[in-house]
Amino acid sequence: MKGLTDIPGLLVGHASDFDALTGCTVVLCEKGAVAGCDIRGSAAGVEESELLSPLHLTDRIHAVTLAGGSAFGLEAASGVRRFLEQKGIGFDTRSAKVPLVAGAILYDLGIGKPGIRPTREMGEAAAAAATAEAVREGAVGAGTGATVGKLFGMGQAMKSGIGSATVALGGGESPALVSALAAVNAFGDVRDPVTGKLLAGARRSPSSRELAGTARMMKQGVPATGAWQNTTLAVVATNAALTKVEATKLAQLAAAGVARAIDPVWTTVDGDLVIALSAGSHRGDLNALGAAAAEAVSEAIVRAVKFAPSLGGLPGLATP
Repeated sequence: MKGLTDIPGLLVGHASDFDALTGCTVVLCEKGAVAGCDIRGSAAGVEESELLSPLHLTDRIHAVTLAGGSAFGLEAASGVRRFLEQKGIGFDTRSAKVPLVAGAILYDLGIGKPGIRPTREMGEAAAAAATAEAVREGAVGAGTGATVGKLFGMGQAMKSGIGSATVALGGGESPALVSALAAVNAFGDVRDPVTGKLLAGARRSPSSRELAGTARMMKQGVPATGAWQNTTLAVVATNAALTKVEATKLAQLAAAGVARAIDPVWTTVDGDLVIALSAGSHRGDLNALGAAAAEAVSEAIVRAVKFAPSLGGLPGLATP
């Protein structure tokens, strides 16, 4: 499986600055995709989120931009719009085609060089690099500066990144598919949803890889002294045909996967959200698609930490 690009019509591209430790990731749906959104965290940073509302006039979007840089990173979406405009892709208006691009950001200013953030040019470069090949995972794109486990501050956190996974429903030669891509920059720890084992998160000391267990420490009264701004951004896509109301519900159901893999989740210092995309003609039961979406999201989150190398002075699981 290739991850999110298993869904026909979707392309994924990254642009990364490994010196400043920031970047952006673009999901292109050039023929348009029905979209919905679910925001559970209290510190989300978004652009054009109304495009994802079932009440909005438009029925399809053309791209999703995920970026580091906190609010500064929202600028990257402008580059994606420019790229799509040059290709003649967009919502038809009387005078021009207007590309519809939803954007969301994560906070990576606490690692690398905080004065350098994703720009319009970086967004355009990520869009130009978008491909149907297997999604690159680890510390790339919007996950370049992603970290997890910040209860004790950045000095005891761990490196994270981007992961992607696909779940097929039923058998046959052409099954319904649900895929997920997640940029994991959580305040809490990442846990294997199958075994319950903590994989990455807050460490007991700056020189140790032993995990403290964020939720347990908080329940024992440890204050969140280093609660850097955090966000886990997930994009879920299916080759099943959905309405905007159904895409919104798919995003809600997929959010269960975030809760299975991150502990604690949806805190007041997290901006967690899920964007769902429908880009196909398959028919499928919405509840079954939602169950698959939750599984794909949790697997993508686990892969985001498993493939993240040590960077910025923080250990990553991909580096022994």
